[in-house]
Amino acid sequence: MLTLSGSSSLLPRLNNRRSALSFALNKRNLVMRALTRDIIDISLDVAADSRKHSFPILVNGCTGKMGQAVVEAAVSAGLELVPVSFSSVDKPARTLEIGDIEIRVHGPSEREEVLSSVTEKYPDVVVVDYTVPNAVNANAELYCKFKVPFVMGTTGGDRQLLYKTVQDSNVYSVISPQMGKQVVAFLAAMEIMAEQFPGAFAGYKLEVMESHQATKLDTSGTAKAVIACFQKLGAIFDMNEIKMIRDPEEQINMVGVPKEHLAGHAYHVYNLTSPDDTVFFEFQHNVCGRSIYAEGSIDAAIFLHKKVQSKAEKKIYDMIDVLREGNMRFLGRNTLSSFLGILYFHMPSLSTDS
Repeated sequence: MLTLSGSSSLLPRLNNRRSALSFALNKRNLVMRALTRDIIDISLDVAADSRKHSFPILVNGCTGKMGQAVVEAAVSAGLELVPVSFSSVDKPARTLEIGDIEIRVHGPSEREEVLSSVTEKYPDVVVVDYTVPNAVNANAELYCKFKVPFVMGTTGGDRQLLYKTVQDSNVYSVISPQMGKQVVAFLAAMEIMAEQFPGAFAGYKLEVMESHQATKLDTSGTAKAVIACFQKLGAIFDMNEIKMIRDPEEQINMVGVPKEHLAGHAYHVYNLTSPDDTVFFEFQHNVCGRSIYAEGSIDAAIFLHKKVQSKAEKKIYDMIDVLREGNMRFLGRNTLSSFLGILYFHMPSLSTDS
């Protein structure tokens, strides 16, 4: 694992621009407060509209923090929560409490019988999956066997087999490794730029830092996707050069992660420097907590339920499709502030008047 050290060229730049970032954050907070006043009334209307489309939702993976966040988001959206979930370990059925909600967790040996009962009682149920990578394919086969539409938020597994399983069964699904709508929009914009302006950053040197909770052992898939776009744009970079930060002290002192979000965050910084060092770009997107992913998952479930009800011809969707639908709910204040995207454009050779 690579970590940032005092000798890294990225660190001095991060430290030198800390005051600039602080100014940007303060400005952003002022804008957020102004926007919040306008958003509240609209949010209430959109929330009321979402309740018109209430339907049963089963969150598989409630024993994990992400699954629990989705449960809370589902209840907040006015959806009918099916009090059932599954475990990847065969243990006696147990009850899990999330707030005031009790959810019965069943082991693998019970899941077919339980899901069959669920589909009889809740024929229009939609499943949201946040389990573990090695359960992705088995879970998809289960949902497809009982013709249950599902949102697959879990990463990993055999993705080609996953798509084949869904295609063969003709079941409705939203499959996406990234459920944060704003992050997905940023990735889509990067892909469009890379497609329309290949080579625009030819010769530019790219430096990348990503920080996640210590339990995340692999490199950020989002970072890899963004880097791939920069490479198409001509930037010079090797994936092995990604600087992964997993040490809590480094995350607080060098990256600026709030202490309360050490257990759940996703910070990314991409620096681009021209060959002659006269032009510098910095792209940054930071996520604190899991609400942005939970809200995106609920929007995906609402989207999918509408597709099922309308008997849409297309069956397999991703988060780009959800974004294009254009009827996403507004986020709450905490979720709005959990996502931060900052773009710096710095030209040291030019005066501030230019």
